[in-house]
Amino acid sequence: MPKMTAMNAAVKILESEGVKHIFGIPGAGILPFYRSLKDLGTIRHYLCRHEEGAIHMADGYARAIGTVGVCVATSGPGASNFVTGLYTAQVDSIPVLAITGQNVKAQLGREAFQAVDIAAIVKPVTKKSYCVQEPAMVPWVFREAFRIMKEGRPGPVLVDLPLDVQRGEIEYDPETDPRLPIFRTPPDPKQVSKAVDMLLAAERPLMLLGGGVIMADACEEFVKIAEILQIPVVSSFMGKGGIPWDHPLMAGQVGIQCNTQSGNRTFLKSSLVLAVGARFNDRHTGAIGVYKGDRKFIHVDVDPGQLGKNIMPDLGICADAKLTLSALLEEIKRRSVKAAPANREIAELRARMERKTDYDDIPIKPQRVFKEINEFFDEETVFVTCIGLNQIWSGQLQKISKPRHYLDCGGAGPLGWDLPAAIGAKIARPDKTVVQVVGDYGFQFCMEELPVAVMYKVPFVCVVLNNGYLGLIRQASKYNFQMDYEVQLWYDSMVEGESVEFPRLAVADRTTGVGMVDSARGRIEPENQGRGFDFVKFAEACGATGERVTDPKEIRAALRRAVDSGVPYVIDIIIERETDASMGLSIDAIKEFE
Repeated sequence: MPKMTAMNAAVKILESEGVKHIFGIPGAGILPFYRSLKDLGTIRHYLCRHEEGAIHMADGYARAIGTVGVCVATSGPGASNFVTGLYTAQVDSIPVLAITGQNVKAQLGREAFQAVDIAAIVKPVTKKSYCVQEPAMVPWVFREAFRIMKEGRPGPVLVDLPLDVQRGEIEYDPETDPRLPIFRTPPDPKQVSKAVDMLLAAERPLMLLGGGVIMADACEEFVKIAEILQIPVVSSFMGKGGIPWDHPLMAGQVGIQCNTQSGNRTFLKSSLVLAVGARFNDRHTGAIGVYKGDRKFIHVDVDPGQLGKNIMPDLGICADAKLTLSALLEEIKRRSVKAAPANREIAELRARMERKTDYDDIPIKPQRVFKEINEFFDEETVFVTCIGLNQIWSGQLQKISKPRHYLDCGGAGPLGWDLPAAIGAKIARPDKTVVQVVGDYGFQFCMEELPVAVMYKVPFVCVVLNNGYLGLIRQASKYNFQMDYEVQLWYDSMVEGESVEFPRLAVADRTTGVGMVDSARGRIEPENQGRGFDFVKFAEACGATGERVTDPKEIRAALRRAVDSGVPYVIDIIIERETDASMGLSIDAIKEFE
């Protein structure tokens, strides 16, 4: 049998599993792995600026095309910087392989330099974590890692590699080491039959499209069932894009934040809910008593731990979403169920209850930004967003038509996820326009990754909604604690701890970043500008391009310049400071704002 280093075997397995890109940062504890990456030369590596950015890039890459994302870090703090990304991937069911270096085995448990038991640390936020003790185990661990990440509910795995294990030489033949088979759990035929019985007997059935439908590539089967039976459809936030926003049966989204009025209204009128690949988390359900009501639930999920965890279903089906939906379709066809009359009420309700976006105000209302986004970009655009009022407005107002074209971190909500995730998504889908929608505070969390996009010529559009606030926390502080404390970001908005009005902002010159003539409103002198983080100057300092927009009539032209530039492009849009986003504690009590 051929002999090779354990790390050459590891890279060979990555190649055979289809890995084409890796995101990481080399360090002393992982250099043997990097040597094999260099020597074999078939996998493209992207040098990141922080390990959290690296794992978020791998995450965005995985979401964009439904594959495994791979990231690499050195030992100690490099490895521990992966924790937030692993937690994010786990709660959103994203297959991410995190490879970490480690001190030699003899130093483990001795508080040696940059030696931490990362496998133990990440155990609660991974499907499995390994600290490989023998070089000969490397091929089997890597093969099993891919099976674990993909089988059942997807999720992350960490493989920790001590230096002496990395340096070891083993007998390994890639030709006789195929991928491990992935088992997909089929539904029980009796459960399928009962589910169809319940759907046909229900007075007001409803189908809930969760993120698991997208992960299982089962959107087509889901929509076919809805069309045959003419059942209204709602989605969770993670299911956004699983059915076109303008499909005649698409009522909207359900939730206490990322909702639509028509989605919540339709859900509340239902008598039976067929929920597929949904976790029923608190941001979706709100008050459980209101959400559950008197309605019955059929819950399909590949993870048995989800059935009954938040909502006790009347029928729980623990099975693969695609196999279950296919079986439901076959059962419907077997019974020769005739197509129901076209349901025209849903589209009319959705149109009637759309939230207003056509504001002409200056400062710009955030809703107007999404009107321009919806009208400018086509259905092939991939959007990426993260936690904050920016995400809530995006979830409520953006119109998405295709699965994997709206990428969001739904469960963990780590600020900063979206910029590196957008870079990963663009690398995965170079044929697509990728647009990040972010708040001014969230941008500042992983902004160090913007030079990565410049360095590797990865163009994407970053739309910053800039209100000079921690917007979501400002709104929560205002209504729940009657305060406006430590949420101000614009430096000139604070005088001895007191809130004051922020001065008018100039349109920034894209070359100098200072005040210029605004033809619509006259000249704004630089000394009259308020001061805050200058996104335009930061973009330019990184080698990217940026501009500031203060007039809603200029948004579309800025979007055009960004797309046409072919480079990473930051658009800093100054929005009205204290616009609130519609939300509430239960889906029947959403407070609406204009």
